[in-house]
Amino acid sequence: MRIGSYELPDELLYNKDHSWVRLEGDTATLGVTSVAAGMAQEFVFVQLPKKGDQIKKGDTYISLEAVKWSGHLASPLSGQVVDVNEAIFNNPGEINKRPYESWLIKLKLTNPDEKNELLKPEQLKDWVGEITKGK
Repeated sequence: MRIGSYELPDELLYNKDHSWVRLEGDTATLGVTSVAAGMAQEFVFVQLPKKGDQIKKGDTYISLEAVKWSGHLASPLSGQVVDVNEAIFNNPGEINKRPYESWLIKLKLTNPDEKNELLKPEQLKDWVGEITKGK
């Protein structure tokens, strides 16, 4: 689904902390939305958890620095980190160029019911319009 100049693929789920989620069984792949990537301009630094780390929903799972923004994103789900996209460390700008191919981490879910709280693109339409107004 396109919302303004931002793409939110229909096959993914989202939270309002700018993360996208691809669910595959009891594993979730997480990344940064095109909305965050576009608003931040170019990411220059990324810090990710390590394989084996336990993350709870709402905990910081990524720290980012960009040309126009720096901050942290809260994990949309709880789980154990089973994979980390090491290539992003050397080239965080890939998140801006290809936000939906540039995944960050994979989690083995520890509380699968949390996925019911994730949002579909159409549920984000008004919110994305509001936060990107004038941008």
